[in-house]
Amino acid sequence: MSRIQYEPITCKTLLNDVKATLMPFEKSINPYRGCQHGCSFCYARSTHSFLGLEADDSFQNHILLKSNAAEALEQQLKRMTRAGKHKAAIGRIAIGTATDPYQPIEGKMKITRQCLEVLAKYQLPTTITTRSPLILRDLDLLKEIPIVSVNISLTTLDRKVWRNTEPSTPFPMKRLETVQKLNEAGIPAGIFMAPILPYLTDGIEDLTALIQQASIHQTKFVMPSYLRLSTRAVKVWFFQTLQEHYPHLVRRYADLYLHSAHAAPDYRKPIQQQIHALLEQYNVQSKEPIQVKQPAVNLQPEADPPVQLAFLF
Repeated sequence: MSRIQYEPITCKTLLNDVKATLMPFEKSINPYRGCQHGCSFCYARSTHSFLGLEADDSFQNHILLKSNAAEALEQQLKRMTRAGKHKAAIGRIAIGTATDPYQPIEGKMKITRQCLEVLAKYQLPTTITTRSPLILRDLDLLKEIPIVSVNISLTTLDRKVWRNTEPSTPFPMKRLETVQKLNEAGIPAGIFMAPILPYLTDGIEDLTALIQQASIHQTKFVMPSYLRLSTRAVKVWFFQTLQEHYPHLVRRYADLYLHSAHAAPDYRKPIQQQIHALLEQYNVQSKEPIQVKQPAVNLQPEADPPVQLAFLF
């Protein structure tokens, strides 16, 4: 495994405006650039390309630490309030849209925690998305903030698929336990079933196991989201993972994704029907997936030609 490089950086602002009208928040916060979890399917991998860095394994091995994040956030919110903006005008804030705010280095750096301390002062409605139980460390602050929801991302309970596609993330059952502990503490928490991987995690047994356990662990909701290969860099990286672990699926994925970031509706519709039936069976609230053509949250589309995958066949 490559040695992880941490690079402190300073930022002038931390709150990013979210332009996509379908997103359920108006501002985003990402305390880090890059993510140690390094999930093979992560749509945010291409953010490193915008910085002149590689979008391959540098994404998980070269982590940029926004060391002044809390100070930048405080100054930004002060300017907004001086300008007469009320909480409603500032809008809802989402933490963890392009990097996991509770990736392992957060245990030491506490940049996310420092940002939560600022948000607690201003009482802004906030959502947090993570794959990590480390969020439980900050229960004291979460109780002081008007949390809209904590979204725990969980792709599968299949250990082999988990290890092959997101080997540096916390154990799936630990994430389910995190959902339960958050809800027991009065913090509304649910599961982002994300992403659903065609032919790997979309079978009825896999879906049933995950939704059944979600119900057992008292999740507030389950929101399914399908694999989205949003840019050339993301697509190439994911197909390399397929070639390594599931070469028999490369052609089938090429049929689904070679010319599009999304799998076709005729693939998604029957899976969605199965999910809805299971959610009803296990009495779990459903949240509909958000459909956006491009990544929201400050991710610019790449001006690259369609990726050629012939080398994989």
